[in-house]
Amino acid sequence: MMHGKVLRVVGVLVLALALTIGVSTIPQAQQKAYIVCSDIPWNPFEMVTASGGEYFGFDMDTMRSIAITEGYDVTFQAMTFDSIIPAIQAGKCDIGASGFTITTERSQVVDFSKAYYLSNQAVVVKSDSGLNIVTALAGMGPTKTIGAQRGTTGADWVQGLIDKGVPIKLNLYETYPLAILDLINGRIDAVVQDQPASKASVAAYPGQLTIAGLILTNEYFGFPVAKGDPSGLLAKINEGMAKLGLQVIDSAAGAELQISPGTPWDNLTKAYFGPSPDQTEAAWNACKGLILTDKKVADYATCMAQKANQ
Repeated sequence: MMHGKVLRVVGVLVLALALTIGVSTIPQAQQKAYIVCSDIPWNPFEMVTASGGEYFGFDMDTMRSIAITEGYDVTFQAMTFDSIIPAIQAGKCDIGASGFTITTERSQVVDFSKAYYLSNQAVVVKSDSGLNIVTALAGMGPTKTIGAQRGTTGADWVQGLIDKGVPIKLNLYETYPLAILDLINGRIDAVVQDQPASKASVAAYPGQLTIAGLILTNEYFGFPVAKGDPSGLLAKINEGMAKLGLQVIDSAAGAELQISPGTPWDNLTKAYFGPSPDQTEAAWNACKGLILTDKKVADYATCMAQKANQ
């Protein structure tokens, strides 16, 4: 009798242990990875490696770093820029990370994080075109056509000129690299896109392109989420940015973005804005294990800044 009782007790304990283990592993197994949708490639914010097809870039790295800092997971999905906000509205994407300018129109259908980047629009022309910012935008080039990506503030700005009677045409593209390619081939006179991406475009075609000038639009980039923030992501994103070293100070003159020296945000900025795309990709290949495997954000950002600027 005693022996049988012991067996029954042991059996109950084993069953209880199994149930406890099972219950403890369920939350982790069911932990949601939020889907981050981006228009890839758009250097230096979103890029893909030449070998391996891995996604990297300033937006990719900040999203990964914020997720690690705030204790959640992210996966990336590539889609055209003008499809991302509708996909967020439809619940197919949780976060947009693609250099989205915070505008009144967009804020009616999605909610934005605090600003994380301040940009202006640049006018890119062929180096031997003889055009400057005034002549290019006045329709004095051979094609009288300006290129921009569909759904962008650059496209809106050019359309605004047309609405005011400026004799130019607007060609819309699914991606900015396609617009730049048409510029190289002489099918359009200029491309209007954000300044950092324009610098990357010029670097990708040495001696063939130049920035004719800047349009001071003072655009703040933010990360959009679904209206009403049903997943509670905005607090995590905003707190994550602050922990990484970006402070957003609101004032009557607009948001002031303050980056603390030596922080991960500062080092990622140094890695992606300034070095050539080849240098940044080489740095990513050398440092990626620190963030993808080890989840060491500060070490990864330091590695990126050092390797990209060697």
